[in-house]
Amino acid sequence: MGNDASAAPPEFRRPRLIRFSDCDPAAIVFYPQYFVMLNGLVEDWVNEELRVGYDTLITGRRIGMPIVKLEADFRAVSRLGDRVMLGLAVERLGSSSMTLQLRCFEPESGELRMQVRQVLVTTSLDTHRAVPVPDDLRAAILRGAPALAAQA
Repeated sequence: MGNDASAAPPEFRRPRLIRFSDCDPAAIVFYPQYFVMLNGLVEDWVNEELRVGYDTLITGRRIGMPIVKLEADFRAVSRLGDRVMLGLAVERLGSSSMTLQLRCFEPESGELRMQVRQVLVTTSLDTHRAVPVPDDLRAAILRGAPALAAQA
Protein backbone atom coordinates (compact mmCIF):
# COMPACT_ATOMS: atom_id res chain seq x y z
CA MET A 1 0.00 0.00 0.00
CA GLY A 2 2.96 2.33 0.15
CA ASN A 3 3.77 3.69 -3.32
CA ASP A 4 6.58 6.12 -4.05
CA ALA A 5 5.07 9.64 -3.80
CA SER A 6 6.51 10.62 -7.21
CA ALA A 7 4.58 7.75 -8.83
CA ALA A 8 1.39 8.34 -6.85
CA PRO A 9 -1.81 8.62 -8.90
CA PRO A 10 -3.89 11.83 -8.64
CA GLU A 11 -5.88 11.96 -5.38
CA PHE A 12 -9.46 13.16 -4.88
CA ARG A 13 -9.68 14.80 -1.44
CA ARG A 14 -12.38 15.96 0.92
CA PRO A 15 -12.06 17.41 4.44
CA ARG A 16 -13.98 15.66 7.23
CA LEU A 17 -14.79 16.64 10.80
CA ILE A 18 -14.70 13.73 13.24
CA ARG A 19 -18.14 13.79 14.84
CA PHE A 20 -19.59 12.34 18.03
CA SER A 21 -21.42 9.72 15.95
CA ASP A 22 -18.05 8.49 14.60
CA CYS A 23 -16.61 7.79 18.04
CA ASP A 24 -16.62 5.16 20.77
CA PRO A 25 -16.87 5.97 24.51
CA ALA A 26 -13.15 6.88 24.54
CA ALA A 27 -13.95 9.70 22.06
CA ILE A 28 -11.82 8.17 19.29
CA VAL A 29 -13.08 6.92 15.94
CA PHE A 30 -14.65 3.48 16.29
CA TYR A 31 -12.80 1.74 13.46
CA PRO A 32 -15.85 0.56 11.41
CA GLN A 33 -16.85 4.22 11.09
CA TYR A 34 -13.81 4.79 8.88
CA PHE A 35 -15.39 2.44 6.33
CA VAL A 36 -18.60 4.51 6.42
CA MET A 37 -16.57 7.71 5.90
CA LEU A 38 -14.63 6.19 3.02
CA ASN A 39 -17.78 4.86 1.35
CA GLY A 40 -19.09 8.43 1.46
CA LEU A 41 -15.85 9.56 -0.16
CA VAL A 42 -16.36 7.06 -3.00
CA GLU A 43 -19.88 8.46 -3.53
CA ASP A 44 -18.51 12.04 -3.55
CA TRP A 45 -15.81 11.03 -6.05
CA VAL A 46 -18.37 9.47 -8.42
CA ASN A 47 -20.67 12.50 -8.09
CA GLU A 48 -18.21 15.40 -7.99
CA GLU A 49 -15.02 14.28 -9.72
CA LEU A 50 -16.38 11.77 -12.23
CA ARG A 51 -19.75 13.56 -12.62
CA VAL A 52 -21.52 10.28 -13.29
CA GLY A 53 -24.15 10.47 -10.53
CA TYR A 54 -23.89 7.77 -7.90
CA ASP A 55 -27.65 7.69 -7.33
CA THR A 56 -28.30 7.36 -11.07
CA LEU A 57 -25.71 4.59 -11.33
CA ILE A 58 -27.38 2.64 -8.52
CA THR A 59 -31.10 3.32 -8.87
CA GLY A 60 -31.40 4.34 -12.53
CA ARG A 61 -28.84 2.16 -14.27
CA ARG A 62 -28.85 -0.64 -11.68
CA ILE A 63 -25.04 -0.80 -11.54
CA GLY A 64 -23.50 -1.59 -8.16
CA MET A 65 -19.90 -1.29 -7.01
CA PRO A 66 -19.51 -3.74 -4.11
CA ILE A 67 -16.20 -4.23 -2.35
CA VAL A 68 -14.75 -7.68 -3.07
CA LYS A 69 -11.37 -7.23 -1.40
CA LEU A 70 -10.35 -4.92 1.44
CA GLU A 71 -7.05 -4.34 3.24
CA ALA A 72 -6.86 -1.79 6.05
CA ASP A 73 -3.99 -0.40 8.11
CA PHE A 74 -4.73 1.65 11.21
CA ARG A 75 -1.80 3.88 12.18
CA ALA A 76 -3.00 6.56 14.62
CA VAL A 77 -6.21 7.53 16.37
CA SER A 78 -8.58 10.25 15.25
CA ARG A 79 -10.36 12.05 18.06
CA LEU A 80 -13.71 13.76 18.43
CA GLY A 81 -13.39 17.24 16.90
CA ASP A 82 -10.36 16.44 14.71
CA ARG A 83 -10.41 17.83 11.22
CA VAL A 84 -8.96 15.23 8.88
CA MET A 85 -8.58 14.84 5.15
CA LEU A 86 -9.90 11.84 3.23
CA GLY A 87 -8.17 10.90 -0.01
CA LEU A 88 -8.96 8.52 -2.87
CA ALA A 89 -6.75 7.46 -5.79
CA VAL A 90 -7.32 4.83 -8.46
CA GLU A 91 -4.47 2.33 -8.51
CA ARG A 92 -5.83 0.04 -11.22
CA LEU A 93 -8.73 0.01 -13.65
CA GLY A 94 -9.71 -3.40 -15.01
CA SER A 95 -12.49 -4.51 -17.33
CA SER A 96 -15.05 -4.94 -14.52
CA SER A 97 -13.13 -3.83 -11.44
CA MET A 98 -11.05 -1.04 -9.97
CA THR A 99 -8.54 -0.92 -7.16
CA LEU A 100 -8.73 2.17 -4.98
CA GLN A 101 -6.30 3.54 -2.43
CA LEU A 102 -8.12 5.46 0.29
CA ARG A 103 -6.68 7.18 3.31
CA CYS A 104 -7.46 9.39 6.27
CA PHE A 105 -4.73 11.80 7.34
CA GLU A 106 -4.11 14.98 9.30
CA PRO A 107 -4.00 17.74 6.66
CA GLU A 108 -1.36 19.97 8.29
CA SER A 109 1.26 17.40 9.32
CA GLY A 110 0.28 14.67 6.86
CA GLU A 111 0.12 12.15 9.73
CA LEU A 112 -1.53 9.01 8.38
CA ARG A 113 -4.44 7.87 10.56
CA MET A 114 -5.50 4.91 8.42
CA GLN A 115 -5.38 3.65 4.86
CA VAL A 116 -7.32 1.18 2.81
CA ARG A 117 -6.75 -0.64 -0.43
CA GLN A 118 -9.99 -1.97 -1.84
CA VAL A 119 -11.17 -3.66 -5.00
CA LEU A 120 -14.62 -2.72 -6.29
CA VAL A 121 -16.40 -4.74 -8.98
CA THR A 122 -19.09 -3.26 -11.19
CA THR A 123 -22.13 -5.52 -11.05
CA SER A 124 -25.65 -5.68 -12.35
CA LEU A 125 -27.99 -5.10 -9.42
CA ASP A 126 -30.52 -7.32 -11.19
CA THR A 127 -28.31 -10.40 -11.70
CA HIS A 128 -25.60 -9.66 -9.08
CA ARG A 129 -22.98 -10.68 -11.63
CA ALA A 130 -19.94 -8.69 -12.76
CA VAL A 131 -20.43 -6.39 -15.74
CA PRO A 132 -17.93 -4.22 -17.61
CA VAL A 133 -17.16 -0.82 -16.08
CA PRO A 134 -19.62 1.47 -17.92
CA ASP A 135 -17.98 3.45 -20.73
CA ASP A 136 -18.81 6.86 -19.24
CA LEU A 137 -17.44 5.84 -15.83
CA ARG A 138 -14.26 4.44 -17.43
CA ALA A 139 -13.78 7.61 -19.52
CA ALA A 140 -14.24 9.84 -16.46
CA ILE A 141 -11.72 7.81 -14.43
CA LEU A 142 -9.19 7.95 -17.27
CA ARG A 143 -9.65 11.72 -17.64
CA GLY A 144 -8.55 12.12 -14.02
CA ALA A 145 -5.78 9.51 -14.18
CA PRO A 146 -4.63 9.07 -17.80
CA ALA A 147 -1.67 6.87 -16.76
CA LEU A 148 -4.20 4.11 -16.03
CA ALA A 149 -4.90 3.77 -19.76
CA ALA A 150 -1.45 2.20 -20.22
CA GLN A 151 -2.50 -0.65 -17.88
CA ALA A 152 -5.37 -1.76 -20.09
